[in-house]
Amino acid sequence: MDYLKYWTPVLVVACSAAGLFAGGDWMWVGIATFPILAILDSIVPRDFGVRKMTNATLANIPIWLCCVGPVALYFVFAWSLSVHDLTIWQKIGGILSVGWMGVIPLVPAAHELYHMRNPIARTVGRYGHLCILDCTRDIGHVVGHHIDVATPDDGDTAARGTTLYSFTPNAVIESTKYALKMEAGALRKKGLSPWHYSHRLYRALLALVLFHVVIFLIGGWEANLCALAGQIVARFWVESFNYFQHYGVIRLKGAPIGRRHLWNHLGWFSRTCGFDITNHADHHLNSYQVYYKLVPHKEAILMPSVFVCFLSALIPPLWHEVIIKPALKRWDLEFATKEERVLAAEQNRKAGWPDWQNESPELVGKAATVGV
Repeated sequence: MDYLKYWTPVLVVACSAAGLFAGGDWMWVGIATFPILAILDSIVPRDFGVRKMTNATLANIPIWLCCVGPVALYFVFAWSLSVHDLTIWQKIGGILSVGWMGVIPLVPAAHELYHMRNPIARTVGRYGHLCILDCTRDIGHVVGHHIDVATPDDGDTAARGTTLYSFTPNAVIESTKYALKMEAGALRKKGLSPWHYSHRLYRALLALVLFHVVIFLIGGWEANLCALAGQIVARFWVESFNYFQHYGVIRLKGAPIGRRHLWNHLGWFSRTCGFDITNHADHHLNSYQVYYKLVPHKEAILMPSVFVCFLSALIPPLWHEVIIKPALKRWDLEFATKEERVLAAEQNRKAGWPDWQNESPELVGKAATVGV
């Protein structure tokens, strides 16, 4: 049964493909899965189950389909634009549909592949990110994020008081700059120019050009414009999801990473459609651990559905007051070390938030969960 759960995102991609193929108002089928998944993930009980999966081949089939499938959707979209007389409204539906499929399930699937030791899987994972205009994403993620998470050096960790609207564009810029910087540094260590022809940026750009050449051959310039719009939507949307999984958590530079330094979102559909990327804490303790062996952290502060977090963050006061401030208050008082509490208090002060450590001194450190 556990194997079947992870075919849910495959079904989502298949429905999106059918909608794009049918044309007309069916172009909206892909993006329509977003509110459907949001509702289901919010009303179905949280999923704390440990997976009983031992066959890696069976477990990985939906991963590969959900990495390659959203890329293929762009070709279906281009074909649909060439054969159907679509209105602007219907084209927007197609753009949002391919954009959303580039977020969920493509990014979690690609993320799983480029964390594997298999070079073919890692390559497919990297270039699956054509859909989000970021085929060098694994550089910053693996080299930077997994080392710097929850520190000021991590561009994926939003400081307290930051809104989704200021975080997202900055994350797009900083993640791109970081990947280029790290790749240039790696080339220098080999005694090469930082802009040597082997720089991965050139291969990423070549892949993007070839991708759009195929789209042009299928659907012409209009298809290229619509595809580019979908890729841009996906890129910004992807960066916004980092906002919820790391927001406001504090770790000293160089200190060990604990499960408490990540937020988990353990909704049934969050876990299955995201290939347990929302079951995040164990992944940061062992980045090579396969998705189906990650163990939910039941002792952690429970967060709402990741879909609820995204929708609430569109209204910053709602996100801050209803969801994240209560969670961070408990985190500071129960989970943080003494040194982390000092940094947390400073971030709270800069954000104009209450000094809850002094408001409730009797609660500080009561849970003794520092090692969690």
